Amino acid sequence: MYESWETIKSECFECRRCPLGETRTNLVFGVGNENAEVMFIGEGPGEQEDLQGEPFVGRSGQLLDKYLAAVDLDRHSNIYIANIVKCRPPHNRDPKEDEQEACMDWLKAQTRLIHPKIIVCLGRIAAQKLISPDFRVTRQHGEFIEKKGFLMMGTFHPSALLRNPAQKPDAFEDFIALREKIKEICAHTYK
Repeated sequence: MYESWETIKSECFECRRCPLGETRTNLVFGVGNENAEVMFIGEGPGEQEDLQGEPFVGRSGQLLDKYLAAVDLDRHSNIYIANIVKCRPPHNRDPKEDEQEACMDWLKAQTRLIHPKIIVCLGRIAAQKLISPDFRVTRQHGEFIEKKGFLMMGTFHPSALLRNPAQKPDAFEDFIALREKIKEICAHTYK
């Protein structure tokens, strides 16, 4: 369907498939290495992301960057970060099912062009949409699951960690496990 980054980006920026496109300040397409072996996927942009046009730049993004740095990952060099929906849901509410479906072609195209070896789902919504509808982050975080040719893992959303700091050690362990899995199967991430 989409054969190049230029095509998908230009068409996505024009998208009005759902009402979220009418209320956005900026489309939040994604950021990072377009040849990354590791892709992180969240649910959707919040207020700061909508203002800046980049995923995970608010307080939760700052926390995510700390976890990434702790395992030698960086949003601008060796990973790619995207969201299921590209436009901010009002008042940072969860994206509705029809909004997620309206955006899935964009995410599928990004994933196909990147073709990562590992996909990390940040939070319940991403994990339930991409791994399994009954995925439970509190029970299954850090587990690697093979699906559709990708090794997938769900972990806590950084904003959930800000609300419940007691889960931060578990999330950190997930990132340590991710680092070990990257060393095992990804040839270019840590070069």
